[in-house]
Amino acid sequence: MAAERKRSFPPVVDQNTRVLILGSLPGEASLAAGQYYANPRNAFWRLLETVLDAPLVTLAYEDRLATLQSRGVGLWDVVAEAERRGSLDAAILNSSANDLLALVETLPALQAVAFNGGTSAKLGMRLLASMKGRPELIALPSSSPAHAARSFAQKAEAWSVLKDWLA
Repeated sequence: MAAERKRSFPPVVDQNTRVLILGSLPGEASLAAGQYYANPRNAFWRLLETVLDAPLVTLAYEDRLATLQSRGVGLWDVVAEAERRGSLDAAILNSSANDLLALVETLPALQAVAFNGGTSAKLGMRLLASMKGRPELIALPSSSPAHAARSFAQKAEAWSVLKDWLA
């Protein structure tokens, strides 16, 4: 039995996006909810609370996105679609990439692209390699609950580098 084909969501960006955070491909909980980072065990929204020093977890999803955009943060995924059983990046097969270069070229204020996890970084840095220093490319530890090698505090410290572009 073949793995189900999964698709990423549209990008959440605008002309004021200074930092674009790229995941790999939404997991099962996110796809079911139609929302980025919907798994309550995923630390993404908590990590961004520490970066932005603003409440996010308690907000409705649309308000979370509005807060990110008002602070210069955009979201998307490196993988446009792929076959995958479950939510693990290791299970991604036969993937096609989103056109990151085309999106980045439409974002005049963009200063940094941050990759949420190793799979996103590996694939995304290759796609954006031709950009030569603009924007800055940043690999971050995954916010996924499957990435338990680092504590929340260690992840938050690594993610705090994003403050440099969002101040």
